[in-house]
Amino acid sequence: MSLTTRAAVVESGGAPFTLSDVQLEAPGPHEALVRMVATGLCHTDLGVASGGLPFPLPGVLGHEGAGVVEAVGPAVTGVAPGDHVVLSFTSCGECRNCRGGHPAYCATWLPLNLIGGRRADGSSTISRDGEPLGGHFFGQSSFAERALVDERSLVKVDRDVPLESIAPLGCGVQTGVGAVWNVLEPTTGSTVVVLGAGAVGLSAVMAAALTPATRIIAVDRVAERLTLARELGATHTVDAGEADLGEAIALLTDGQGADGVVETTGSVAVLRQGVDALAARGTLVVVGAPPFGTEVALDVNGLLGGKRIVGLTLGDSETQTVIPALVRMVKEGRLPLHRLISHYPFADIDRAVRDMSAGKTIKPVLTF
Repeated sequence: MSLTTRAAVVESGGAPFTLSDVQLEAPGPHEALVRMVATGLCHTDLGVASGGLPFPLPGVLGHEGAGVVEAVGPAVTGVAPGDHVVLSFTSCGECRNCRGGHPAYCATWLPLNLIGGRRADGSSTISRDGEPLGGHFFGQSSFAERALVDERSLVKVDRDVPLESIAPLGCGVQTGVGAVWNVLEPTTGSTVVVLGAGAVGLSAVMAAALTPATRIIAVDRVAERLTLARELGATHTVDAGEADLGEAIALLTDGQGADGVVETTGSVAVLRQGVDALAARGTLVVVGAPPFGTEVALDVNGLLGGKRIVGLTLGDSETQTVIPALVRMVKEGRLPLHRLISHYPFADIDRAVRDMSAGKTIKPVLTF
């Protein structure tokens, strides 16, 4: 039997989020019903809501949920009613990458998470007045008071840590952290440059501060964000509105260039500058996603010094291992995530969207 809950629905591309009563299906064999406590708002949600991705609208988005399990399907073994969970992306669990510990590169990642709007079998999880809505977003669609969640999106966490403080771990934070820890793996004396000091970029800064990297350079156009980056572990900052990026990095690295660059802005001009600023054998991690089909021009001879450009989804994280570890670091004060978060009541989702778009808040977290 279905359950009625309140959700933020996007009616069409470019329309605002409007609160509406929707019906959730009963949990399938590998699903759980979760009472949402908090959910982060991410640029991916805004991109889909704008109509920039082929997700079926009207639909329910939200993919940084945190809540309490209320009911589980008959085949669910990892969580039980009453468990606190952080929700992350879903994956098939069967393909080569899933079995190899890289579920972010699941063979069916795009339809299961970003553009399908339905379960893998094509059935709908959310409807309104008998009409199916786009749902199953990242296996969760957590812009709602209750969410029907894929078992592989569920990560059981320490119930002593307030869920409002860890919701963003499911996407933005593990993406920035994973760029540094899983791809760049900074060694002693290395230089890490983070392009863009939003939620993902500042997560990368915090992660870099927990490595032996000796120079951590944050780049942005907003002075307040650069100040915060310094407080979170950046050793240097560059105001991209005032300085030429290549010259600034050459100056800060004695002409060597950057060993690692994390590109979070989604701007191809910034991506190109980042590649040009790499040291020999340096690596740039592409995190920021421009519209589908976007291309970038590169200086081929400039790459021959052993430069690497690596695309990244969700930090290449194995969520069941990574998220509980990050929760513990938040609890111990080693990952000061609260510095990024601003809380908004769920009903104020449009104000949160406006504040995020205007750069007034780094990571809005909606509370229920």
